[in-house]
Amino acid sequence: MTCRYRCGDACFHPAPNTSDNPYLGDVITGALSRRSMLRAGAVVTLAAGAVAGGTAALTGTASAAATTAGKPGPGAVPPGLRFEPVAPNTADAVAIPPEYEQEVVIRWGDPVLAGAPQFSPAGQSAAAQARQFGYNCDYLALLDLPGERDRKILVANHEYTDEVLMFAGYNAANPTREQVEIAWAAHGMSVVALEENRRNGRLSPVRGHRLNRRVTATTPIEFTGPAAGSALLKTSADPAGRTVLGTLNNCGGGMTPWGTVLSGEENFNQYFGNADLVTDPTTKARLARYGLRGLASERKWERFDKRFDVSQEPNEVNRHGWIVEIDPFDPAAKPRKLTALGRFKHEAAEPRLTRDGRVVLYMGDDERFDYFYKYVSKNRFKKGNSQSARRHNRTLLDEGTLYVAKFTGDSPAGEIDGSGKLPSDGEFDGTGQWIPLASGTRSFVDGMTAEEVYVYTRLAADKAGATKMDRPEDVEPHPRTGTVYVALTNNSDRGAAGKTGPDEANPRTGNRHGQVMEVIESGNDAAATSFRWRLFLVCGDPADPGTYFAGFPKDQISPISCPDNVAFDPHGNLWIATDGNALKSNDGLFGVAIDGPNRGQVKQFLTVPIGAETCGPIIEERRVLVAVQHPGELDGASVEQPRSTWPDGPGHLVRPSVISVHRTGGGRIGA
Repeated sequence: MTCRYRCGDACFHPAPNTSDNPYLGDVITGALSRRSMLRAGAVVTLAAGAVAGGTAALTGTASAAATTAGKPGPGAVPPGLRFEPVAPNTADAVAIPPEYEQEVVIRWGDPVLAGAPQFSPAGQSAAAQARQFGYNCDYLALLDLPGERDRKILVANHEYTDEVLMFAGYNAANPTREQVEIAWAAHGMSVVALEENRRNGRLSPVRGHRLNRRVTATTPIEFTGPAAGSALLKTSADPAGRTVLGTLNNCGGGMTPWGTVLSGEENFNQYFGNADLVTDPTTKARLARYGLRGLASERKWERFDKRFDVSQEPNEVNRHGWIVEIDPFDPAAKPRKLTALGRFKHEAAEPRLTRDGRVVLYMGDDERFDYFYKYVSKNRFKKGNSQSARRHNRTLLDEGTLYVAKFTGDSPAGEIDGSGKLPSDGEFDGTGQWIPLASGTRSFVDGMTAEEVYVYTRLAADKAGATKMDRPEDVEPHPRTGTVYVALTNNSDRGAAGKTGPDEANPRTGNRHGQVMEVIESGNDAAATSFRWRLFLVCGDPADPGTYFAGFPKDQISPISCPDNVAFDPHGNLWIATDGNALKSNDGLFGVAIDGPNRGQVKQFLTVPIGAETCGPIIEERRVLVAVQHPGELDGASVEQPRSTWPDGPGHLVRPSVISVHRTGGGRIGA
C-alpha cells in the first residue's frame, strides 16, 4: 500500500536508469561476513503499553539485542546515547525508552490558519484542508521565532495522500472532484508557530499566527535560476515558463545558513497520467527516465486538470522534481523552485560552507540505481540578517556548478567479484570524483544544453558516467567535522538477472536493508572535486554475517533496516530514521556514535506505530521531534477497516502527526 500511494509502485516497475554506468553494490555482504565480530543475541520482547497525555505510549524494558554476559561495550556510552534501547515490535503505538514521555504536537487536519475549522472526518472539504495541517508529514524544521519569547516556527513537508485512509467509501476508480481537491490541499508544506511551555517543554500550535502558512498543490511558485523561462518549462497555462502551480511529493529537505527552508520534490511522476499516449520518441524516452509510464494515474488527477495529462501538457511534468525554497518568516514571499540544483527525485538538500565561504548542497536521488549530487555556489555567503545580506544570499542557489558523484574502490577488480570475499586490504573504501554537469549557462555534458542538463539531470548524469547507487536518500554533513553521511536505503534489484552487479561501494546483491556511507572531501573542503569514502554501517539483523557496524560488537546492536533520514544531535552523534524495515518490526529512530570506542553502536530510541514511517527527526538537547508518516498504511486497510487507530485510539480516524519526546521531569536527551 505504501508503494502504491507514495511512489506509484516504483519498485514493481523496471528501474528508470537503463544506462551501463557502474553500480556500487554487493561485494560487501559476503566480505563483511569475514570481518564481522559477534552474532546478535535473542531479541527481547516488548514491554506492556501505557497511555499518557491521550497518546498510546510504550516503553522498552530491555535491550533490543541481548548483551552477552561478561562482554560489555568497548567504552562508556557517550552523552546523547545514554538511554535504554527500545525493543523491536509491531505495536500500534510510539514506543519510547523508560523515563521518557511523549505528546502529539500537531495532527493532520488540525487548524493552522485563522478561520480554519476543527478536523471533521465526515465533513472534509478542500477549503478547510487548505487552512489545516496537511497529510503525511515528512521533513521537519524547527526555528526560533525572534522577538516572541517561548515561541518557535515549525515547517513541515506533506509528501503524499492516502485517499483510502482519508475518505469513507473511497472509490479509487472514480474519485470525486471534492476528494481530488482535498488531496491537492493536503499536499505541500505547512508553516506553524508553536508555543513552548517553559515548565515542561511541551509545544502547542498557535492557531492563526501571522506567520502560519499553507503551501499546496495549487499555490503559485516561482522558477528561478538558469532554466527559468526555458522552453522546456512552458505550458499553455504558463507560456513564460516562470510560474508553476504547486509542489508535489515533498520528502526530505534542509535549512539554509540564511534561515530559509528547502524542500525536495521526490516521487512526482506518479501524479501524471497518459504517458503511453505520447508518441514523440524523444519525449517518451525522457518521460521513461523519470518513471512515467502507463495510462491512468493512481489518483486520476488528469481527469480534473489537464496539466496532469502528459499527452496534453508534456512539459508540465518538467515543472516538478525540483528543490523548493520557502522563507518561513515572510508569508508574503512566493516560494521558489531552484533550477540550478537540477531535476530528479530529490530526497534532501543539506548545506555546508566551503573554506572561502561559498554554499554547498548535497543531494540524493531516491531511486534504485540513481545518483548522488552536490552543488557549489559561485558567490560567497554573507553573514548577518540585514536586508542586503538576505537579498544577496537568496541568489546563491541560482548560480553555481552542479556535480554528480563517481565512486571508485581501491581494491583490484579481481577481488571485487560479488562472491563476498574480503579485499586484501581488509576494508571497503575508496576514492571518488565530482563530475561537473553544468554551471550557469555552460553545459559540461556532450550533446546537451545547460537547460537540458538542469531539466533532464538524470540523463546528463547517465552521460557523465556517474555511479549507480542503492537509493541515496538523506545526506547530512557533520556540523563539526564536515564528513558527509549518506543514507542508502536499499536496492533489492542489485545483482538480479539483467541488473547491474556489485562494486566496492554498494555492497550487497539483493540489498534489502541498506547502508550508511561516509564521504570525506579532499582537504576537508566542500569545494573539492575529489573525495574519499568508506562504509560506516551495513544494516540488517546483527546475527547476519553480512552486516557491519563499524566494527562494534554485534551482540550490543539494535537491529536496523532501511536507513532513510539522518540528523545530528548536539553531541555530534548520528541519528537515523528508517523507512521500510525489512526485519518485520516497526520503523524507528536510532542513535549511533560515529567516533570513539563506541563508534558503530546503534541504539533504538523509538519505534512508530504499525504501518508508519519515521521521518524528519530533530534532536535537540531536551527534545526529540519526529514526523509519524502513514500510520496504518498496510494492505487492505481503509477507513472502514483500519489497521491503526493511532494517535487518538479506537473510534477515531488514523492521522499522520508530529510528536515530541522528552525526559520525564525534564533533563537532557540521552544524558
